[in-house]
Amino acid sequence: MKLLLSYLKRRGWTLLYFAAAAGVFAGVFRLYGLPAEAVGYASLLCLVPGLVLLAAGFVCFVRRHRLLQRLLAQAESAAALPLPEPRSLLEADYQALLQALEAQRAQLAAESRNRLEDLTDYYTLWAHQIKTPIAAARLLLQAGPEPARPELEVELFRIEQYVQMVLGYLRLDSDSTDYVLRETELDTLLRGAVRKFARQFVLKRITLTLRPTGKTVLTDEKWLGFVVEQLLSNALKYTPAGGTIELYGEGDTLVIADNGIGIRPEDLPRVFEKGFTGYNGRQEKKSTGIGLYLCRRVTGQLNHGLTLTARPGGGTLARLELGRAERVAE
Repeated sequence: MKLLLSYLKRRGWTLLYFAAAAGVFAGVFRLYGLPAEAVGYASLLCLVPGLVLLAAGFVCFVRRHRLLQRLLAQAESAAALPLPEPRSLLEADYQALLQALEAQRAQLAAESRNRLEDLTDYYTLWAHQIKTPIAAARLLLQAGPEPARPELEVELFRIEQYVQMVLGYLRLDSDSTDYVLRETELDTLLRGAVRKFARQFVLKRITLTLRPTGKTVLTDEKWLGFVVEQLLSNALKYTPAGGTIELYGEGDTLVIADNGIGIRPEDLPRVFEKGFTGYNGRQEKKSTGIGLYLCRRVTGQLNHGLTLTARPGGGTLARLELGRAERVAE
């Protein structure tokens, strides 16, 4: 019905002209005193072929509409679509306009892609180059005075974390991002992540409880390690001196719990948004709003789940669901 109304609306002027012509004939015949049956018969003779032509035009209209609908459904998966043959000069003009816009869009997309590739290459090079002065600074620390060494080592570790975050951010949408899924011992991965933060645990006098999970998970070890380290870093960042952090398993879920300052209820729905820092981030001025965003993106790519909830009595519970990877190990 909607198509019929649309077609009749398109042919409105033609129908109006036919009705006006019939009215003119009826008026003229009446002036000459001719019988009304003659007007009706003449109008009927014109109406029958008119209806046939109208029906044939409606059939063509429906076919063309369905063809355009199919092309529209393919628009997202095809760079350029073969448009139907134009049936009028105006249709040819519209198609020429569409083709010109498509060419301009393709040119802008190519330029944007080239700029992004240049930017990615530059920051990737920068991230690799900055590792050299970091390594040199560590060597100098080993030869420097002992009192300032632990704090400087922690700051260097944070710089390394930010560099890894930049690399992760750049590689996340890159065509060269390689996820290698293998059976990975979760406890070995956790011990490696905790070892990297050992100095910070000691300096802040934070008690760590690492309960063996005994789990082997199908995942990408490097990217899952990145997520665990980001979650540990957040727990350390927002847990005051003398606090506690626990790592343990609940079925196929890894839990990272702390008794820190927690997350406000109004901030919880937005913690995974890009650039969102929340109340704690603004107060502490330590948050970039990128770490949890990257964690959610990575876990999504690995088909894992990640949620944050407020811990009863204060603190935060990070739950990493690891039993959802339905892929073939390499």
